[in-house]
Amino acid sequence: MKRTVDSTANADVLGPYSHAATNGRMLFTAGQIPVTPAGEVLGDEPIAVQTEQSLTNVEAILAEEGLGMNDVLKTTVYLTDIDDFDEVNEVYRSFFDADLPARTAVEVRRLADDADIEIEAVATH
Repeated sequence: MKRTVDSTANADVLGPYSHAATNGRMLFTAGQIPVTPAGEVLGDEPIAVQTEQSLTNVEAILAEEGLGMNDVLKTTVYLTDIDDFDEVNEVYRSFFDADLPARTAVEVRRLADDADIEIEAVATH
């Protein structure tokens, strides 16, 4: 049975969607841009800062369900500049232990609120 998840540690969603949805076994997050819990978008910050905030947002959503980053099976990373990939990797790696999730990274023309990165995750209970 589908159930939605909204993280009390993250900013409110900005449209008709939830922070995540789960069926009790799998949890799918919405894409997380670098927005602080107070609602400030960090789009003018360096990509490392944006990456850290986006992953912190993913982490907070997982925590609502008693999950952690090591429960993540797959992530998708959207970047407005693929040349930022090495800097993103440095921060990204710090959020996971040895068993890294599968990942797709793609360059896109533009992201919501002019962020430079958006990250979504699929996790398992």
